[in-house]
Amino acid sequence: MKIVENRVMITTKEIDSFNEYLNYELDYSILTIKGYNDEITKFLNYCKEHKIDYKKISNDNIRKYLKYLDNLKYSKSSISRNLSSIRTYYKYLLDKKIVDNNPFKSISNPKKDKKLPNFLNYEEIMKIFDSIDEEKILGKRDRCIVEVLYDTGVRVSELVNIKIKDIDFNEKTISIFGKGRKERIVYFGDYLYDVLNDYINNCRKILLSNKSCEYLILNSKGSQITTRGVEKIIDKVVKDASLRHKISPHVLRHTFATHMLNGGSDIKTIQQLLGHESLSTTGIYTHISNDVLRSEYLKNHPRSR
Repeated sequence: MKIVENRVMITTKEIDSFNEYLNYELDYSILTIKGYNDEITKFLNYCKEHKIDYKKISNDNIRKYLKYLDNLKYSKSSISRNLSSIRTYYKYLLDKKIVDNNPFKSISNPKKDKKLPNFLNYEEIMKIFDSIDEEKILGKRDRCIVEVLYDTGVRVSELVNIKIKDIDFNEKTISIFGKGRKERIVYFGDYLYDVLNDYINNCRKILLSNKSCEYLILNSKGSQITTRGVEKIIDKVVKDASLRHKISPHVLRHTFATHMLNGGSDIKTIQQLLGHESLSTTGIYTHISNDVLRSEYLKNHPRSR
């Protein structure tokens, strides 16, 4: 199998054999193999132009090659894709005893730049609320879904698993069981208090229709709603609100965090409310008491008052 790149025809037995390996042993598609060949050919072209024996490449050669890609303004994801292809190629060469070692094994991919999360401004949030017809039974349910996601910042997977018994109306708290079944407490204000009561008393009971279900959010048949079901509802209310961009349930979580931050809350408080454990998402982890979390939420979230 020979695959042509714009500048070089790959004809070495090693490459041809590698392509057969990708095709028949790893069951890669022709398109994927073409991608591997494109990336490997970039590297082999570089070696040829710089008179480097690719079978005896040094760490210094690799560093200069990476600098070369950087100078060409390759994105970090493009460099990572290139390195991954070359790493796989050298692993194959090593297995076939064509080279003595895989010099790319210890070369880490560049860390990707973290993209700023999408979020809505408060006016857009209000457009969504205003677009929901709460005179309809399912409208009350849909309003409850959006309100819980935005007012508490829970994940959609956490939302669908909230049980009635998890809600404490006296304390205005919800017990959330997040990743790894780790429990945390989220808080809500008068807006969500009223919405929850309206949904539970004037919608949920009708959806149940003499059936029994322990979960808060129900589908139209009176059973626990799925994450996909929530996604479809969010798609609908966003469309009804005539917002220009597609919004996932997770965007409402980002919006919660952004509005808390803009309201003056510190990153450590947001970390706890979101249920993040590591620095990689929201900052250095430090324990904050529930009383502090409650006061920060009530002070900084626009729907808590």
